[in-house]
Amino acid sequence: MKTSVPSTIALTILSDEAPDIKQAITAQLNHQAEKFADVSIDVVQCAMSATHIDVNNVSVLLADPDLAASIIEKSPSLTWCQSTWAGNAPLLQLNKKDYVLTGLKGVFGKLMREYVFAYLLQHARNIPTFAANQLASPPKWEASSRLPLNGQTLGILGIGSIGQALIPVAKAFGMRVVGLSRSGAHVEGADKVYTPDQIADFAKRADHVVNLMPDTPNTQNMVSYELLNQLKPHSIFINAGRGSAVDEDALIKSLDEGKLAHAVLDVFRQEPLPAGHAFWAHPNISITAHTAAESAPSDIADVFLNNALRYAQNKPLNYAFNFEQGY
Repeated sequence: MKTSVPSTIALTILSDEAPDIKQAITAQLNHQAEKFADVSIDVVQCAMSATHIDVNNVSVLLADPDLAASIIEKSPSLTWCQSTWAGNAPLLQLNKKDYVLTGLKGVFGKLMREYVFAYLLQHARNIPTFAANQLASPPKWEASSRLPLNGQTLGILGIGSIGQALIPVAKAFGMRVVGLSRSGAHVEGADKVYTPDQIADFAKRADHVVNLMPDTPNTQNMVSYELLNQLKPHSIFINAGRGSAVDEDALIKSLDEGKLAHAVLDVFRQEPLPAGHAFWAHPNISITAHTAAESAPSDIADVFLNNALRYAQNKPLNYAFNFEQGY
């Protein structure tokens, strides 16, 4: 009986976590040998620096976008790049667009839920004040003010797959949910979804706002003074999307004027955030170092391998980017 020859994918891995990703791919291939019987993944290059990559030997690339950006336009045989990030601005800004670019999706929701609600609950239950009361000398027994999430409305700028992962938790806390998306299409569990031209109405409806918008020309400075001016004095703004979405001067002005209570910022226009930036010293800003929802090598391997099967079968790939739309 004639046996079929497996399709071979010559893979280049370029990432800060390249060895770990390669190990995760190998482990999953061994664990799912039957599923991948007709597909052979041959890791021909595996590096943490672009200088160690032979660009003429790149056909399928699994890479961090910031590293991939330095080699993609020099890689004549590239057909598909699986990104290790959800957002891919460094690649979308390149002139080369004659390949398929796929993003990392479907893996961030569980961590984003933890991040967003950790900070919402901290402020709802006024945890910093109780902690300060405990450390005071003498300790202070005081029923400090609290504003429960129950009955409030969570606004999600960019209510895609990650944003939708927040909905069940918000509902569990008795919150309403409104979203904003380019299309304004209905989302299961959301009370209403607005379009960008309705952003003022969206902001008026929300008690707290989470930004998860991608980095596109249309989202630059979307979190403007006009939006922030519609929020409430108790509102928390959380940016776990892209730093470019926030007008930084407008945010500081709005906080100083009491238009909102606090901002939690995980992403910035420049990273690392410069030591002299005004955000660091502002009493009503909490800063985290782009850690809201980090992917694990096993997550990256899983998304890549599912797409590798589709690639070998000439099927459309999951999470493909539209170069014109930017997402």
